[in-house]
Amino acid sequence: MYVPATRLQGLIAMDFRGTHAPDRFMLWVDAVGGYWVCTGDEITLGQPVGSGVSDVPILGDLSRRHARIRRDGEGYLIEAIREVWLDGRPVAGVAALVDGSKITLGSAVKLVFRRPHALSGTARLDFVSHHRTQPSADAVLMMADACILGPGPHSHVVCRDWPHEVILHRQDEQLYCRSTGALQIDGRPCRGRGRVSVGSQVQIEGFSLCLEEIRP
Repeated sequence: MYVPATRLQGLIAMDFRGTHAPDRFMLWVDAVGGYWVCTGDEITLGQPVGSGVSDVPILGDLSRRHARIRRDGEGYLIEAIREVWLDGRPVAGVAALVDGSKITLGSAVKLVFRRPHALSGTARLDFVSHHRTQPSADAVLMMADACILGPGPHSHVVCRDWPHEVILHRQDEQLYCRSTGALQIDGRPCRGRGRVSVGSQVQIEGFSLCLEEIRP
């Protein structure tokens, strides 16, 4: 059946804006940076080889599936599939991660594990070495129930010039955005809270962010 191009684009957009929170997406924050967001309890890090081999593909001298990080209750664990060092010591099997843990994958890929907010289960992986994901992101966020963006040092994404915090959070397998400031989602004013999905654009008092599909 023939489908006009404009109608096909609409169908693709509808597919990207499904009712469930995406497993992963890029979060672009105006004048701050880009963040690789994973919403699952477990991620695999490795080489960007093939489709769906690793949740976080990193351009570096790594195996296709090099390490696994999982949320375990209130904490996080790292599992060494290939060579992994934690705070200068080799990991044999599984080890616990704490805020500030220094991770080395292989001989050169260096990361720091962060838990900036004591009351949130969301964690962040910062790149210390020059390596990046493909497509490139400034950091990786393992999003639990909520991800905080704002001017405070305990934010998961520090946005120093923002007047208010903005919180992305999950509820009933959907993704929402809320703020005490004036909030617009896809051009529509919201009273403090609204649902977002891949493709959404959010504006908050002169600042903006958007959620973008991660293409292999």
